[in-house]
Amino acid sequence: MKKLATAIALAAGLWAAAPAHAADGDPTKQAILQHYGDLAQAMYGDALKQARKLQTAVKALVDKPSEASLKAARAAWIASRPWYQQTEVFRFGNAIVDDWEGRVNSWPLDEGLIDYVDTASYGEESDENPLYTANIIANRQVKFGGKVLDASKVDWKLLRKLQEAGGVEANVATGYHAIEFLLWGQDLNGTGPGAGNRPWTDYARGGDCTHGNCDRRAQYLSAAAQLLVDDLTEMTHDWKPEGPARKALVEHGEDGGIAAILTGIGSLSYGELAGERMKLGLLLHDPEEEQDCFSDNTHNSHYYDVEGMRIVYSGTYKTLGGTVMKGPSASDLVQKTAPDLNKEMLAKLAATHAAVLAIKQRAETKEAYDQMIGPNNPEGNAVVQAAIDRLTDQTKTLERVVGSLKLKAIKFEGSDSLDSPDKVAKKK
Repeated sequence: MKKLATAIALAAGLWAAAPAHAADGDPTKQAILQHYGDLAQAMYGDALKQARKLQTAVKALVDKPSEASLKAARAAWIASRPWYQQTEVFRFGNAIVDDWEGRVNSWPLDEGLIDYVDTASYGEESDENPLYTANIIANRQVKFGGKVLDASKVDWKLLRKLQEAGGVEANVATGYHAIEFLLWGQDLNGTGPGAGNRPWTDYARGGDCTHGNCDRRAQYLSAAAQLLVDDLTEMTHDWKPEGPARKALVEHGEDGGIAAILTGIGSLSYGELAGERMKLGLLLHDPEEEQDCFSDNTHNSHYYDVEGMRIVYSGTYKTLGGTVMKGPSASDLVQKTAPDLNKEMLAKLAATHAAVLAIKQRAETKEAYDQMIGPNNPEGNAVVQAAIDRLTDQTKTLERVVGSLKLKAIKFEGSDSLDSPDKVAKKK
């Protein structure tokens, strides 16, 4: 808690010190795109470093299972999340990121694909997903699509085959949330207090093993951790100066590149975070709709998504190693053409930051995020709704930013939860 509080304080000081415009003159669009690419490379690189630390902790758990090694692996997972979540702002404006993202951060997932579940709460079958309770860890072969899938060897090849198998997005076999489930297990507390509580003995050897197949569970966890490192390595390389992500950005042209930056901020702000990750769960009061649902870490994921937006708009980032990267940004460009609007946008981002910080602080002192969105909790609901309102509000200002730069019309991601909430409620 102290480390997180310190990080927040440092970030607040960093943003307060960030200039509204470049100190060495008006930036060119080319310079802004160059710095944007540099930020992406650095941020994915930091996420990769933290994923490697997580992999080391997973290896320690698998090699010597114990309560302490499970606790350490969980802590490493939580420590890795902020550095990845900050990169989500690159997703929607860059097809190469959006196409790749499902491997590392897909959710929600049908966890019965991977391991044992409590069928009383989870159910035993799904009309939408024939692999709903496949339990790959317990079964060496699975009938699927008229064929038999060989699962005798639990390795990265098997996990790649299972990822979105049959075109079902809920078949999430890789990434942060598959690892999260394997470390915490299901959260069976609904909107009451408590997270998942998988016992360390699920990885024990011999007669101490609980729920069976501890060796295969360890193999799955190890393979998932390795794939996370591999996938983040790939994306870090993609953002190198000659990498495909940079080349694609250049191919958009200068205005197209600026549009990509603003699309990433706006789509994450409105459709993804305010809508699918927050409003949907609040409308339904459903803990299954919270992002980090096994670990009760959702408050941090939301907070660092907003940090990513602020980083990219301002062009200022504090790396894992403590170096502060500052460079030409979208903020500088707007400052040049519409300084009052830039001031408004920075103020809206600050207001959103304050709203998600309130969620984070409440989660760390009073109740978890799944409790906040629960029924009969008007105070908790209001805290979450306030953040949704601020995200929606800053997106409206961002639309005006796009207009001020005379860019071609940008379509931000929408969300039925925001645009047609009555229909969402009726569907459920």
